[in-house]
Amino acid sequence: MYDRLSVARMALIVAGVVGTIVLAASPAVAHCDTMDGPVVAAAKAALAKGDLTPVLMWVKKDDEGEIRAAFAKALLVRAKGPEARDLADMYFFETLVRVHRQSEGEPYTGLKPAGVDPGPAVAGADKALESSSVDSLVRQLSESASSGVRERFHHAMEARKHAGEGVEAGRKYVEAYVEFLHYTERLFEDSASETSKEVTR
Repeated sequence: MYDRLSVARMALIVAGVVGTIVLAASPAVAHCDTMDGPVVAAAKAALAKGDLTPVLMWVKKDDEGEIRAAFAKALLVRAKGPEARDLADMYFFETLVRVHRQSEGEPYTGLKPAGVDPGPAVAGADKALESSSVDSLVRQLSESASSGVRERFHHAMEARKHAGEGVEAGRKYVEAYVEFLHYTERLFEDSASETSKEVTR
């Protein structure tokens, strides 16, 4: 069982892990660029209603003009028939997702198909919001952080036992030590600055 201090420290680490994992998500698993992600869902709703409002929250104010222009073009073209509508819709999806990704500071590598696994952090965060409970996500991230720290700690301890056996053995210890140190440092730094971060997906 954890004492109160351990629990408080773990809560601090968890906040950092959330930011670290989400920010580290690669373009391949970031669900904002998938066909069943929230950005495309907003785009579909906007096109169906002929109202741009649902998508504006996904772009910065400075990018609103480009999205409005793309939306107007899409509405004009999609009125010309089923095939034209499909092309117009895809054009708008891609424009919107590209602009959104750029606002995150992430590259746009094309729309991914529906069903792409976004990874446990993103899936867990979405599930938490849908269920109005973060308990499951906190447990999952607490276990992940604890496992990561323990694994690097044991690796560094084992390497430390042999550090005096020669230069190469010493270098292996330094490598393990640095990895252990940097991992825990990242967790604490991210959690300490979490309140000042704006994470958008």
